[in-house]
Amino acid sequence: MKKDPPKISIEEFNAIKSNKELKKLIIKKKIPTSDSLDKVFYEEELRKLQIEMVKLQQWIHKNNKRVAVIFEGRDAAGKGGTIRRFTEHLNPRAMRVVALDKPTEVEKGQWYFRRYIKELPNAGEIVFFDRSWYNRAVVEPVMGFCNEKQYETFMAQLPEFEHMIYEEEQILIKFWFSISKDVQLDRFNARNKTPLKRWKFSPVDKKGQEYWDKYSYYKQQMFSKTHTSYSPWIIVKANDKKAARLESMRYVLSKFDYEGKNESQTHMLPDPNVVMRYFRSSQQID
Repeated sequence: MKKDPPKISIEEFNAIKSNKELKKLIIKKKIPTSDSLDKVFYEEELRKLQIEMVKLQQWIHKNNKRVAVIFEGRDAAGKGGTIRRFTEHLNPRAMRVVALDKPTEVEKGQWYFRRYIKELPNAGEIVFFDRSWYNRAVVEPVMGFCNEKQYETFMAQLPEFEHMIYEEEQILIKFWFSISKDVQLDRFNARNKTPLKRWKFSPVDKKGQEYWDKYSYYKQQMFSKTHTSYSPWIIVKANDKKAARLESMRYVLSKFDYEGKNESQTHMLPDPNVVMRYFRSSQQID
């Protein structure tokens, strides 16, 4: 005779005061809910890391540091969702998210970097770039939004531009969120089925699968020319969105010795199987 699956009684449930206690009870009763446990763990870790992000922001503001975090990657890699988790509880007076639209006619006649220079962090501020000047390194040449001369000029100037940022003692962190082709397609399909996310799917997205190899070529050119000792690329394996969010937060937090860090309730070092420098990731999933 088949046994009934283990259950949590009403009394036991009402006595639970935290996710930690719920997790312990689920394990104790051997309830087969691995997905639920993963969600509980994720929410617990996210909350702890967001507390650390608040402490980091306070330290940045107090010490007049200037920090810019760039999120790059293919469409549907999870950049925007990760930025939301980074910024959810931060003080908006000392933080900005930059997601620029296509350049105006006036901006098209200016030096390419000009529209981004004014978005760099002020003293005491942290800025998150949802895409950045690296549009010209990958998206624009793939889609034909710039010509070959514009591309070559940009790539020649880029290392010097970032070296000037470094010399100005601005802290620049560059993430590349890496996903596989099949995961990108699944996420595109999910966007089209969800009314609240359908706006994310653009004509450029439609070309993501068609131009996959072309994107890969320009991505590798970008890494080879712009991965430097003073401005390295950090690869985040992002097929698992939740892991990518948690580990990229850990990476940012690990780069600073801020007040109260030693009181953290979670570890600060990112999983090297999820987050790694570009040179350690010759076999990339995208």
